[in-house]
Amino acid sequence: MRFLAAGILSALNLFAQQTAWAPYDGAFNHFYNLEYDQAIAELERGLAAHPDSANLHNYMAQCIQFREMFKVGALESELVTGNNSFLRRPKIDTTPEVEKRFFEEVRQALSLSEARLKTNPNDTKALYALGVTYGLRGNWNFLVRKAWRDALSDATLARKMHSRVTEIDPSDYDARLVQGAHDYIIGSLPTFYKMLGFLVGYRGDRERGIRTLQEVAQKGKANSVDAEVFLCAIYRREEKWKAAAPLLQDLIQRFPRNYLLRFEQAQMFSSTGEKEIATIQKLAALKKSGAPGFANLAEERIWYQIGNIQFWYRDYDQAVANLKKAVAGSAALDLNTGTLAWMRLGQVYDMTNRRNLAVEAYRNAINFAPQAEAAKESRRYLSTPYRREG
Repeated sequence: MRFLAAGILSALNLFAQQTAWAPYDGAFNHFYNLEYDQAIAELERGLAAHPDSANLHNYMAQCIQFREMFKVGALESELVTGNNSFLRRPKIDTTPEVEKRFFEEVRQALSLSEARLKTNPNDTKALYALGVTYGLRGNWNFLVRKAWRDALSDATLARKMHSRVTEIDPSDYDARLVQGAHDYIIGSLPTFYKMLGFLVGYRGDRERGIRTLQEVAQKGKANSVDAEVFLCAIYRREEKWKAAAPLLQDLIQRFPRNYLLRFEQAQMFSSTGEKEIATIQKLAALKKSGAPGFANLAEERIWYQIGNIQFWYRDYDQAVANLKKAVAGSAALDLNTGTLAWMRLGQVYDMTNRRNLAVEAYRNAINFAPQAEAAKESRRYLSTPYRREG
Protein backbone atom coordinates (compact mmCIF):
# COMPACT_ATOMS: atom_id res chain seq x y z
CA MET A 1 0.00 0.00 0.00
CA ARG A 2 1.09 3.54 -0.63
CA PHE A 3 -1.99 5.27 0.65
CA LEU A 4 -1.55 5.68 4.34
CA ALA A 5 0.19 8.11 6.59
CA ALA A 6 0.43 11.59 5.23
CA GLY A 7 1.94 12.59 8.54
CA ILE A 8 3.23 10.59 11.45
CA LEU A 9 0.16 8.62 12.38
CA SER A 10 -1.88 7.45 15.25
CA ALA A 11 -1.54 3.75 15.75
CA LEU A 12 -4.89 2.28 14.81
CA ASN A 13 -4.93 4.07 11.48
CA LEU A 14 -2.30 1.72 10.15
CA PHE A 15 -4.79 -1.11 10.01
CA ALA A 16 -6.18 0.52 6.88
CA GLN A 17 -3.78 -0.92 4.33
CA GLN A 18 -4.32 -1.38 0.64
CA THR A 19 -2.38 -1.84 -2.58
CA ALA A 20 -1.77 1.17 -4.78
CA TRP A 21 -3.15 1.11 -8.30
CA ALA A 22 -0.64 2.59 -10.74
CA PRO A 23 -3.07 4.87 -12.66
CA TYR A 24 -3.83 6.69 -9.43
CA ASP A 25 -0.30 7.36 -8.20
CA GLY A 26 -1.17 11.06 -8.46
CA ALA A 27 -3.85 10.60 -5.80
CA PHE A 28 -1.41 8.79 -3.52
CA ASN A 29 1.19 11.51 -3.97
CA HIS A 30 -1.35 14.18 -3.05
CA PHE A 31 -2.40 12.13 -0.05
CA TYR A 32 1.08 11.79 1.39
CA ASN A 33 1.66 15.51 0.87
CA LEU A 34 -1.45 16.43 2.92
CA GLU A 35 -3.39 17.51 -0.20
CA TYR A 36 -6.59 15.63 0.55
CA ASP A 37 -8.99 17.60 -1.63
CA GLN A 38 -6.79 16.99 -4.66
CA ALA A 39 -6.48 13.30 -3.79
CA ILE A 40 -10.26 12.99 -3.49
CA ALA A 41 -10.74 14.68 -6.86
CA GLU A 42 -8.39 12.14 -8.48
CA LEU A 43 -10.25 9.27 -6.83
CA GLU A 44 -13.63 10.61 -7.92
CA ARG A 45 -12.43 10.30 -11.51
CA GLY A 46 -11.22 6.78 -10.81
CA LEU A 47 -14.53 5.71 -9.30
CA ALA A 48 -16.47 7.16 -12.21
CA ALA A 49 -14.53 4.84 -14.51
CA HIS A 50 -14.34 1.84 -12.15
CA PRO A 51 -17.29 1.86 -9.70
CA ASP A 52 -16.86 -1.88 -9.06
CA SER A 53 -13.36 -1.53 -7.55
CA ALA A 54 -13.33 -2.32 -3.82
CA ASN A 55 -9.83 -0.85 -3.63
CA LEU A 56 -10.96 2.52 -4.94
CA HIS A 57 -13.87 2.65 -2.49
CA ASN A 58 -11.40 1.88 0.29
CA TYR A 59 -9.03 4.59 -0.95
CA MET A 60 -11.85 7.12 -0.92
CA ALA A 61 -13.01 6.15 2.58
CA GLN A 62 -9.48 6.47 3.90
CA CYS A 63 -8.92 9.82 2.23
CA ILE A 64 -12.15 11.16 3.75
CA GLN A 65 -11.06 9.85 7.13
CA PHE A 66 -7.60 11.39 7.03
CA ARG A 67 -8.90 14.74 5.85
CA GLU A 68 -11.02 14.87 9.01
CA MET A 69 -8.03 13.89 11.14
CA PHE A 70 -5.86 16.52 9.51
CA LYS A 71 -8.40 19.26 10.22
CA VAL A 72 -8.12 18.71 13.97
CA GLY A 73 -4.37 18.05 14.09
CA ALA A 74 -4.65 14.31 14.76
CA LEU A 75 -1.75 13.19 12.53
CA GLU A 76 1.22 14.16 14.68
CA SER A 77 3.08 11.44 16.58
CA GLU A 78 3.19 13.77 19.59
CA LEU A 79 -0.28 12.36 20.21
CA VAL A 80 0.88 8.75 20.38
CA THR A 81 4.15 9.01 22.29
CA GLY A 82 2.85 8.82 25.86
CA ASN A 83 1.96 5.72 27.87
CA ASN A 84 -1.28 4.27 26.48
CA SER A 85 -1.87 7.46 24.53
CA PHE A 86 -3.57 5.32 21.89
CA LEU A 87 -6.51 5.28 24.30
CA ARG A 88 -6.53 8.99 25.12
CA ARG A 89 -7.03 10.23 21.60
CA PRO A 90 -9.71 12.95 21.68
CA LYS A 91 -12.88 12.31 19.75
CA ILE A 92 -12.95 13.72 16.23
CA ASP A 93 -16.11 15.66 15.44
CA THR A 94 -17.36 15.55 11.88
CA THR A 95 -20.53 16.34 9.96
CA PRO A 96 -23.40 13.92 9.23
CA GLU A 97 -22.74 14.40 5.51
CA VAL A 98 -19.09 13.38 5.81
CA GLU A 99 -19.95 10.37 7.97
CA LYS A 100 -22.65 9.27 5.54
CA ARG A 101 -20.21 9.43 2.60
CA PHE A 102 -17.59 7.50 4.55
CA PHE A 103 -19.93 4.66 5.43
CA GLU A 104 -21.31 4.51 1.91
CA GLU A 105 -17.78 3.90 0.61
CA VAL A 106 -17.27 1.24 3.30
CA ARG A 107 -20.56 -0.45 2.40
CA GLN A 108 -19.65 -0.56 -1.26
CA ALA A 109 -16.20 -2.00 -0.56
CA LEU A 110 -17.60 -4.67 1.78
CA SER A 111 -20.23 -5.70 -0.73
CA LEU A 112 -17.77 -5.99 -3.62
CA SER A 113 -15.19 -7.98 -1.65
CA GLU A 114 -17.74 -10.34 -0.14
CA ALA A 115 -19.24 -11.05 -3.58
CA ARG A 116 -15.83 -12.09 -4.90
CA LEU A 117 -15.19 -14.33 -1.88
CA LYS A 118 -18.47 -16.17 -2.43
CA THR A 119 -17.10 -17.21 -5.81
CA ASN A 120 -13.59 -17.95 -4.54
CA PRO A 121 -12.94 -18.02 -0.74
CA ASN A 122 -9.19 -17.98 -1.41
CA ASP A 123 -9.20 -14.83 -3.54
CA THR A 124 -6.27 -13.04 -1.90
CA LYS A 125 -7.09 -9.66 -3.44
CA ALA A 126 -10.63 -9.79 -2.09
CA LEU A 127 -9.42 -10.97 1.34
CA TYR A 128 -6.91 -8.15 1.40
CA ALA A 129 -9.47 -5.52 0.40
CA LEU A 130 -11.95 -6.84 2.99
CA GLY A 131 -9.31 -6.56 5.71
CA VAL A 132 -8.71 -2.97 4.66
CA THR A 133 -12.40 -2.17 4.92
CA TYR A 134 -12.66 -3.65 8.41
CA GLY A 135 -9.62 -1.58 9.39
CA LEU A 136 -11.13 1.62 8.06
CA ARG A 137 -14.40 0.99 9.85
CA GLY A 138 -12.45 0.26 13.03
CA ASN A 139 -10.59 3.55 12.68
CA TRP A 140 -13.87 5.43 12.44
CA ASN A 141 -15.24 3.62 15.49
CA PHE A 142 -12.07 4.53 17.36
CA LEU A 143 -11.65 8.13 16.26
CA VAL A 144 -15.21 9.36 15.80
CA ARG A 145 -17.58 7.09 17.70
CA LYS A 146 -15.15 6.25 20.52
CA ALA A 147 -16.52 2.71 20.44
CA TRP A 148 -13.49 0.82 21.81
CA ARG A 149 -14.89 -2.69 21.57
CA ASP A 150 -16.13 -2.19 18.01
CA ALA A 151 -12.81 -0.62 16.98
CA LEU A 152 -10.67 -3.41 18.41
CA SER A 153 -13.04 -6.05 17.06
CA ASP A 154 -12.75 -4.62 13.53
CA ALA A 155 -8.97 -4.39 13.90
CA THR A 156 -8.89 -8.06 14.85
CA LEU A 157 -11.05 -8.97 11.83
CA ALA A 158 -8.64 -7.01 9.63
CA ARG A 159 -5.78 -9.07 11.00
CA LYS A 160 -7.63 -12.32 10.37
CA MET A 161 -8.26 -11.40 6.74
CA HIS A 162 -4.64 -10.44 6.11
CA SER A 163 -3.29 -13.42 8.03
CA ARG A 164 -5.32 -15.58 5.65
CA VAL A 165 -3.63 -13.80 2.74
CA THR A 166 -0.16 -14.67 4.05
CA GLU A 167 -1.24 -18.26 4.71
CA ILE A 168 -2.21 -18.59 1.05
CA ASP A 169 0.77 -16.59 -0.23
CA PRO A 170 3.69 -16.42 2.26
CA SER A 171 5.61 -14.18 -0.16
CA ASP A 172 3.05 -11.37 0.29
CA TYR A 173 4.95 -9.19 2.75
CA ASP A 174 2.56 -6.28 2.25
CA ALA A 175 -0.20 -8.22 4.05
CA ARG A 176 2.07 -8.56 7.08
CA LEU A 177 1.84 -4.85 7.83
CA VAL A 178 -1.50 -5.26 9.59
CA GLN A 179 -0.13 -8.18 11.59
CA GLY A 180 2.86 -6.15 12.75
CA ALA A 181 0.72 -3.13 13.62
CA HIS A 182 -1.79 -5.30 15.45
CA ASP A 183 0.92 -7.07 17.47
CA TYR A 184 2.47 -3.78 18.52
CA ILE A 185 -0.79 -2.05 19.43
CA ILE A 186 -2.36 -4.95 21.30
CA GLY A 187 0.96 -5.48 23.08
CA SER A 188 0.84 -1.84 24.19
CA LEU A 189 -2.70 -1.92 25.60
CA PRO A 190 -3.50 -2.23 29.31
CA THR A 191 -4.36 -5.72 30.59
CA PHE A 192 -8.09 -4.93 30.75
CA TYR A 193 -8.32 -4.47 27.00
CA LYS A 194 -6.24 -7.57 26.30
CA MET A 195 -8.71 -9.63 28.34
CA LEU A 196 -11.71 -8.67 26.20
CA GLY A 197 -13.33 -11.71 24.67
CA PHE A 198 -12.71 -10.88 21.03
CA LEU A 199 -8.97 -10.51 21.69
CA VAL A 200 -8.58 -14.05 23.00
CA GLY A 201 -5.61 -15.53 21.20
CA TYR A 202 -4.23 -12.07 20.33
CA ARG A 203 -2.17 -10.98 23.30
CA GLY A 204 0.12 -8.93 21.17
CA ASP A 205 3.88 -8.66 21.23
CA ARG A 206 5.50 -5.26 20.88
CA GLU A 207 8.94 -6.52 19.82
CA ARG A 208 7.50 -9.02 17.35
CA GLY A 209 5.36 -6.25 15.90
CA ILE A 210 8.41 -4.05 15.38
CA ARG A 211 10.33 -6.91 13.74
CA THR A 212 7.43 -7.59 11.37
CA LEU A 213 7.18 -3.92 10.41
CA GLN A 214 10.92 -3.78 9.78
CA GLU A 215 10.52 -6.78 7.48
CA VAL A 216 7.72 -5.08 5.56
CA ALA A 217 9.81 -1.90 5.22
CA GLN A 218 12.65 -3.94 3.70
CA LYS A 219 10.74 -6.49 1.61
CA GLY A 220 7.29 -5.03 1.02
CA LYS A 221 6.32 -3.68 -2.37
CA ALA A 222 3.29 -1.46 -1.94
CA ASN A 223 3.50 -1.12 1.86
CA SER A 224 7.17 -0.36 2.47
CA VAL A 225 6.52 3.38 2.85
CA ASP A 226 3.74 2.84 5.36
CA ALA A 227 5.92 0.48 7.36
CA GLU A 228 8.51 3.27 7.56
CA VAL A 229 5.84 5.70 8.72
CA PHE A 230 4.63 3.41 11.45
CA LEU A 231 8.18 2.61 12.56
CA CYS A 232 8.93 6.35 12.86
CA ALA A 233 5.99 6.78 15.21
CA ILE A 234 6.94 3.67 17.20
CA TYR A 235 10.61 4.63 17.49
CA ARG A 236 9.58 8.05 18.75
CA ARG A 237 7.25 6.44 21.28
CA GLU A 238 10.00 4.02 22.33
CA GLU A 239 12.61 6.83 22.37
CA LYS A 240 14.76 5.08 19.76
CA TRP A 241 15.82 8.30 18.10
CA LYS A 242 18.76 6.97 16.07
CA ALA A 243 16.55 4.34 14.46
CA ALA A 244 13.89 6.90 13.53
CA ALA A 245 16.18 9.56 12.01
CA PRO A 246 17.10 7.89 8.67
CA LEU A 247 13.52 6.71 8.08
CA LEU A 248 12.17 10.19 8.68
CA GLN A 249 14.74 11.76 6.37
CA ASP A 250 13.78 9.30 3.64
CA LEU A 251 10.09 10.20 4.02
CA ILE A 252 10.87 13.93 3.82
CA GLN A 253 12.76 13.40 0.57
CA ARG A 254 9.88 11.36 -0.87
CA PHE A 255 7.16 13.79 0.20
CA PRO A 256 8.74 17.25 0.29
CA ARG A 257 5.42 19.12 0.61
CA ASN A 258 4.47 17.32 3.83
CA TYR A 259 5.39 19.89 6.46
CA LEU A 260 4.28 17.64 9.33
CA LEU A 261 7.29 15.43 8.65
CA ARG A 262 9.59 18.44 9.10
CA PHE A 263 7.87 19.39 12.35
CA GLU A 264 8.36 15.81 13.46
CA GLN A 265 12.05 15.95 12.59
CA ALA A 266 12.55 19.08 14.68
CA GLN A 267 10.70 17.58 17.66
CA MET A 268 12.67 14.35 17.40
CA PHE A 269 16.06 16.03 17.33
CA SER A 270 15.03 18.26 20.24
CA SER A 271 14.17 15.12 22.19
CA THR A 272 17.75 13.90 21.78
CA GLY A 273 19.18 16.98 23.45
CA GLU A 274 19.62 19.25 20.44
CA LYS A 275 17.67 22.52 20.42
CA GLU A 276 16.58 22.05 16.82
CA ILE A 277 15.30 25.46 15.74
CA ALA A 278 17.01 25.46 12.33
CA THR A 279 14.60 22.93 10.84
CA ILE A 280 11.62 25.07 11.84
CA GLN A 281 13.30 28.19 10.52
CA LYS A 282 13.80 26.39 7.19
CA LEU A 283 10.07 25.67 7.20
CA ALA A 284 9.36 29.35 7.74
CA ALA A 285 11.63 30.21 4.81
CA LEU A 286 9.79 27.72 2.58
CA LYS A 287 6.48 29.31 3.48
CA LYS A 288 7.79 32.82 2.89
CA SER A 289 9.13 31.83 -0.53
CA GLY A 290 5.78 30.37 -1.55
CA ALA A 291 7.20 26.86 -2.00
CA PRO A 292 4.63 24.27 -3.17
CA GLY A 293 2.74 22.77 -0.27
CA PHE A 294 3.61 25.49 2.22
CA ALA A 295 1.31 28.32 1.22
CA ASN A 296 -1.50 27.02 3.44
CA LEU A 297 0.72 26.38 6.43
CA ALA A 298 -0.34 28.84 9.12
CA GLU A 299 2.52 30.95 10.47
CA GLU A 300 1.02 30.38 13.90
CA ARG A 301 1.94 26.69 13.62
CA ILE A 302 5.55 27.69 13.10
CA TRP A 303 5.56 30.09 16.06
CA TYR A 304 4.07 27.36 18.26
CA GLN A 305 6.70 24.81 17.25
CA ILE A 306 9.56 27.20 17.94
CA GLY A 307 8.03 28.32 21.25
CA ASN A 308 7.42 24.73 22.28
CA ILE A 309 11.06 23.78 21.74
CA GLN A 310 12.21 26.89 23.61
CA PHE A 311 9.85 25.93 26.45
CA TRP A 312 11.49 22.52 26.83
CA TYR A 313 14.94 24.13 26.83
CA ARG A 314 13.87 26.71 29.44
CA ASP A 315 14.34 29.69 27.13
CA TYR A 316 11.23 31.15 28.73
CA ASP A 317 11.47 34.75 27.52
CA GLN A 318 11.83 33.65 23.89
CA ALA A 319 9.16 30.99 24.37
CA VAL A 320 6.66 33.57 25.62
CA ALA A 321 7.30 35.82 22.61
CA ASN A 322 6.71 33.03 20.10
CA LEU A 323 3.78 31.41 21.91
CA LYS A 324 2.06 34.79 22.14
CA LYS A 325 2.41 35.12 18.36
CA ALA A 326 0.89 31.67 17.98
CA VAL A 327 -2.17 32.27 20.15
CA ALA A 328 -2.72 35.76 18.73
CA GLY A 329 -3.84 34.03 15.55
CA SER A 330 -5.25 30.92 17.19
CA ALA A 331 -8.22 30.91 14.81
CA ALA A 332 -5.79 29.63 12.18
CA LEU A 333 -4.70 26.69 14.36
CA ASP A 334 -6.20 23.22 14.50
CA LEU A 335 -7.79 22.14 17.80
CA ASN A 336 -4.77 20.16 18.97
CA THR A 337 -2.17 22.84 18.27
CA GLY A 338 -4.30 25.72 19.51
CA THR A 339 -5.01 24.06 22.85
CA LEU A 340 -1.38 23.09 23.32
CA ALA A 341 -0.20 26.61 22.48
CA TRP A 342 -2.43 28.18 25.15
CA MET A 343 -1.44 25.56 27.71
CA ARG A 344 2.28 25.98 27.01
CA LEU A 345 1.92 29.74 27.38
CA GLY A 346 0.26 29.22 30.74
CA GLN A 347 3.04 26.88 31.84
CA VAL A 348 5.71 29.40 30.88
CA TYR A 349 3.88 32.09 32.84
CA ASP A 350 3.75 29.78 35.87
CA MET A 351 7.46 29.06 35.57
CA THR A 352 8.19 32.79 35.49
CA ASN A 353 5.86 33.63 38.43
CA ARG A 354 3.11 35.35 36.42
CA ARG A 355 0.22 33.47 37.94
CA ASN A 356 -2.65 35.69 36.81
CA LEU A 357 -1.52 35.48 33.20
CA ALA A 358 -1.05 31.72 33.56
CA VAL A 359 -4.62 31.18 34.77
CA GLU A 360 -5.95 33.28 31.90
CA ALA A 361 -3.98 31.19 29.39
CA TYR A 362 -5.24 27.91 30.89
CA ARG A 363 -8.82 29.14 30.64
CA ASN A 364 -8.24 30.00 27.00
CA ALA A 365 -6.88 26.48 26.42
CA ILE A 366 -10.00 24.99 27.97
CA ASN A 367 -12.32 27.21 25.94
CA PHE A 368 -10.45 26.51 22.70
CA ALA A 369 -11.18 22.76 22.70
CA PRO A 370 -12.77 21.56 25.98
CA GLN A 371 -12.40 17.83 25.18
CA ALA A 372 -8.75 17.97 24.12
CA GLU A 373 -6.18 16.29 26.35
CA ALA A 374 -4.32 19.59 26.82
CA ALA A 375 -7.57 21.25 27.95
CA LYS A 376 -8.10 18.53 30.55
CA GLU A 377 -4.52 19.00 31.73
CA SER A 378 -5.01 22.76 31.87
CA ARG A 379 -7.93 22.35 34.28
CA ARG A 380 -5.53 20.91 36.86
CA TYR A 381 -3.34 23.98 36.65
CA LEU A 382 -6.20 26.34 37.52
CA SER A 383 -5.90 25.23 41.14
CA THR A 384 -2.28 24.05 41.23
CA PRO A 385 0.43 26.00 39.37
CA TYR A 386 2.49 24.07 36.85
CA ARG A 387 5.96 23.05 37.99
CA ARG A 388 8.62 21.18 36.05
CA GLU A 389 10.54 18.24 37.44
CA GLY A 390 14.30 18.24 37.24
